[in-house]
Order: sequence, then structure tokens, then C-alpha cells
Amino acid sequence: MSNTGDQNDPFPAPQPPAYGPPPAPQPPVPAQQNPYAQPFPQGLQGPRNPPGPHPGAPSAPPQVPGGYGYPTPGAPGVPGAAHGAPPGGGRGVDLLSALPPIETPRRSTASSASGWLWAVGGAVAATAIGASVLFATGAFSSEPDPELKGYAYRSDLCAATSLTPFESAGYKAKPSPGGGTGSGSGTPGAPSPSSPPNPQHSGTRMNSMDSMWCNVSLAADNAGPTAGYSSTWVYSSATLHKKADPAPEFADIYRSYEKQQTSLTYKVEPVSGIGDEAYLITRNDAPSNNNSYVILAVRDGWMTYQSTWSSYTSSSSGTKPPAPAEVATMLETSAKETLKRLQR
Repeated sequence: MSNTGDQNDPFPAPQPPAYGPPPAPQPPVPAQQNPYAQPFPQGLQGPRNPPGPHPGAPSAPPQVPGGYGYPTPGAPGVPGAAHGAPPGGGRGVDLLSALPPIETPRRSTASSASGWLWAVGGAVAATAIGASVLFATGAFSSEPDPELKGYAYRSDLCAATSLTPFESAGYKAKPSPGGGTGSGSGTPGAPSPSSPPNPQHSGTRMNSMDSMWCNVSLAADNAGPTAGYSSTWVYSSATLHKKADPAPEFADIYRSYEKQQTSLTYKVEPVSGIGDEAYLITRNDAPSNNNSYVILAVRDGWMTYQSTWSSYTSSSSGTKPPAPAEVATMLETSAKETLKRLQR
């Protein structure tokens, strides 16, 4: 058997197959998708001309989605998939869009709330300080300042009571058994309770008001020692109200005399020229009756004053009590002078 060609040729010519015609060319095996492949970062796409079969080669069979049970990147509903990217091969997939979006740092809610709390706390503190100052100065006090108009407390109201109008009408204070005035406190040398001093005074100072009284027993100048029984008194009182304004109730106190359902009747009429308001209350006695009862009530600011004339004369007495109009004049004149003295 002879050898053909050069024995020294290291590349011999291709030999025909030993059995039959040569096989047809096989299509290239398509690239299998790697289920563990990582996506390209955003902006780095895969090769624009990925390798593929040569022209004229038969197309690759369709690929089964995914591999080893993993979904194909870019499939709808898969978290982190690039929207609009084709499944399988082809262009590279922009999977940075699959990463969670980077949120812009926001101001902490706790920090914002803390700021509001500081602001509110500062306002509350400022309000509390202001309220403390107002309380200290009495601006929030529920107690109004008493309007006493200069009236002051006197332990002895009788010393300030003017008896001149009564003396001018023929009346004078009865001599005191003790030779002077006093409160009948029972001190050594003072008259006994059965023969109290004349005039007689008293007074108290309380938290809500200061009160003063003066009672004077009068006797007519023309009353003889053998005259029948007679009694004439002037009762005076003054009150300095320190907690409540007496104005709302003052008029009603004396107007109520007209509403009394008794056998005695009264007439109430206003009096001008004395204090803020004044009323004259006169008991309606029968003309044949020798009794007389008249009240003069005065309010000046938060000071109230009352002077009362009360007299009784027996029928056997040779004296006749003054008419109510005369008594009213005496009370008014005495009140004006007495109130001036209480303001000194």
C-alpha cells in the first residue's frame, strides 16, 4: 500500500469520512441563562451586539422561562425587575432601578414635635410668670376694693354724733347716772346694768365690716318732774362694708317696710342731698296717738348709716311730741353733720 503525499507534511489533507457522506452542520447551542447572574449596574448595559448565530443559521428554540425554578429577570410582578426590559437574552437589563428608591432625608417627626413642645412650654411658662405677678399685685382678686369715701371706724360713735338739731328743738340728753358716757361694760365705778350710761356706745371691727352704734335718751326741756311717763330715744348706727357693696340691697331693705303685713303701716320716700341715696321711713300712727317712729337711712359708697327717732308720751303728760316732718328735719340735719365728722 503506497503512501500519498509528503510524509513530512504535518498537516495532511482532510480525509473523507470512512462511512457515508459528511453530516450536516449543527446549529450552535444557544447560551443558557444563568439563574445566578447579577444585573448590570445602572448605566452599564450589556453589549450592544451580543453574540448570536451566524447569518443563515437557524433561530434558537424558545427558552423555558427562568431556570432552576427562578423567574426570568424583567418578568412582570417580580420585585426588582427592570420595567420594560425584555426577558431572556438581548440587551442588558438595568437593574439598579430594582433597588429600593433612595428617599430624601426628612425632618424627624420627634424633632418637629420637640420643637413645638419647646415653643408651647415657653408660652406656658411666660403665662404662668405673668399670672403670678398679677396674683401678687391683686389683679386677679375676686374681692373688689371697698369704696369707703374716707369714712373711718370710730370706737365711740356718740362722740361723732351731732345732737345740735335735737337740742335746738327743745330736747337734751338725760343725765347719765354715772355722770358721763360709756358702753356699760361693768368696769369699776361704772353704772350698773339697770342704770346704763347715757349716751351709750359700742362698736366692733370684723373681717367683712366695721360697725358702730350710739343710743341717746332724750328728754324735753319743758317736762316737769311730775309729768307723766315719756320716753324719747335716738338710735344711730354706721357700718363700713369691706367685702361686699351694699348698693344692690340697700333700697330693698327699706322699701320692704311698705310690704309688711302687720297692723302697723309705713311710708317710704327718697331723700335727696345726703350721700348716694337716702330714704325716710315713717310709721303711720293715728293723730290721737302720741307715738312717733321715724327712720333715716343713708348710703354713701360702701358706708351705710341709719338714725332712728322713737318716742312715746303718755296722755297725762303735758308735752306733745313733734310731728313726723319735724323729726325728719332733725334727723337729716344731724346725719349730715355726723357723716362729715366720720370722714375726718
